[in-house]
Amino acid sequence: MENFFTDNEDIQLIFKNSDITELIDLKEGDYSDSEEFDYAFTDARDAKEGYREILTLIGEIAAQIISPLAPGIDEEGCHFNAGTVTYAEGTKKCLDVLRKSNLMGFTLPRKYGGLYLPSVIYSLSIEMVSQADASLMNIFGLQDIAETINEFAGEEQKEKYLPLFSSGSVTGAMALTEPDAGSDLQAVQLKATYDEADGTWHLDGVKRFITNGCGDILLVLARSEPGTKDGRGLSMFIAEHDESLVVRRIENKLGIHGSPTCELQFNNTKAFLVGKRRMGLIRYVMALMNGARVGISAQGIGIAQAAYLEGMEYARAREQFGTAIINMPLVYEMLINSRVNIEAARVLLFTASEAVDLKRGYELELERTESPSKKLRQKAKYHSSLAALLTPMSKYLSTEYANKVSYDMLQVHGGTGFMKDFNIERHYRDARITNIYEGTTQLQFVAAMGGVITRVMEPELDRMESLFTEDFQKPYLKELKEKRELLSKTIDYIKQKEDHTYQSYHSGRIVDMATKLYTSYLFLKYAPFSDNKKKTTTIFFEREMPEIEKNYAVISSGRSAVIDECEALLNGE
Repeated sequence: MENFFTDNEDIQLIFKNSDITELIDLKEGDYSDSEEFDYAFTDARDAKEGYREILTLIGEIAAQIISPLAPGIDEEGCHFNAGTVTYAEGTKKCLDVLRKSNLMGFTLPRKYGGLYLPSVIYSLSIEMVSQADASLMNIFGLQDIAETINEFAGEEQKEKYLPLFSSGSVTGAMALTEPDAGSDLQAVQLKATYDEADGTWHLDGVKRFITNGCGDILLVLARSEPGTKDGRGLSMFIAEHDESLVVRRIENKLGIHGSPTCELQFNNTKAFLVGKRRMGLIRYVMALMNGARVGISAQGIGIAQAAYLEGMEYARAREQFGTAIINMPLVYEMLINSRVNIEAARVLLFTASEAVDLKRGYELELERTESPSKKLRQKAKYHSSLAALLTPMSKYLSTEYANKVSYDMLQVHGGTGFMKDFNIERHYRDARITNIYEGTTQLQFVAAMGGVITRVMEPELDRMESLFTEDFQKPYLKELKEKRELLSKTIDYIKQKEDHTYQSYHSGRIVDMATKLYTSYLFLKYAPFSDNKKKTTTIFFEREMPEIEKNYAVISSGRSAVIDECEALLNGE
């Protein structure tokens, strides 16, 4: 492919046929930036055309510069010597190109040198960078760190750090995880001490598994309140990488070799409080993690897209029993299912990103409005709830499908796929981390469960149903309504059972039902725009509607053998 944007039929379809005027208008306000910045937009139409140009540029860079360097980056990896981390030569070249193309301040306000682009465009960009080199995304995609500073830090901190991120002169890291605090961030123990004499904070302790921990600017979660043991004692800090902050090691990983994962030792490291004390976990990290999860969703799709294209190329070229293996039903089933998986994950991610943009947009509108109306407050609350639901649903679907597609495409390659002669083994290794970091799939189920149980997505389903007037859509709409009723019955059953263990045990199945149902609606929404989309819609329905029925049957059966017998079986009886 010469361009990962213009050569991708599905991305083109979604971008062209999505009305994102509302989120653009909310983001740009009165478009007054155009009076000060020559690259700012004058209206929504101008903005969408500008987005197309930026996506085309990234698609070209990803395909023609980053992708050819990716095998060498994977082979070389990162270097560690006496506390100093050095990127692979290919990574340095890629970052230099992205800097010179002014793509490192993607979502930041223009007054700090940023492009001020929405999440929907950022997600598509991350996908294309990840398709080229998944490990580079772990540096490029850490722009959420700067976004968090922009959202919660004081103006003095913004003016100091955000122009540095926008120019690409610094890279960042979010230092959350510790040896004894992985997913359970309430257990963080890194100590933050306030020095009354000079009015500054200092950090002491260890962080582990920190992506790009060698970055220049770190957002650090630390315990600022002595004697506390839960999340209410944690605050967020900015720390600059100096001699007091030691990289003790970098991890020897299965994949994502171009991205250094570091263990850090803070030794009385000077730090600056972000926002308010005690809000580090309960507000700031939650916002940071949601952005990061959207990014990992896009990374998963990019890896899956790369793996799928490798599988297609090999299946067309490889002959067995007198024919190319792409003509064999058991092979082309894997290929077609992979394509459908990617399209499902992509449309859900795009919609989740829209929800994030609308959430932020309405929050901005509340700030701009002196006396906001009840309707405006309700819209802000609704889109916040929808974003909180769709973000973990997208992370779950994208990363599980990334693993499935990579697995199947290696299978298409047969024994040769297991060798380092082909790119597919790299994609297979890179995919595995996506449904682990930034919250495992199991944690995404937990995060999404509340929104599913409270039926957050119901208004969106009602809205989409009102749009399904095409002849192609009508038969599927009847089926969707039936499956929607099954989900509703499932939710009622779980609520009436009033058994937390049973609900937790089936949370994955319930969230899967909701995710596949919502994604089915999205397929049907875009189906009229191309014959190929109609075909993939048909396949998705044929494949997933029985799965929704199966999950309903399992959950509503009331059977609980795994719960009942887990203690005996796990204890070896």
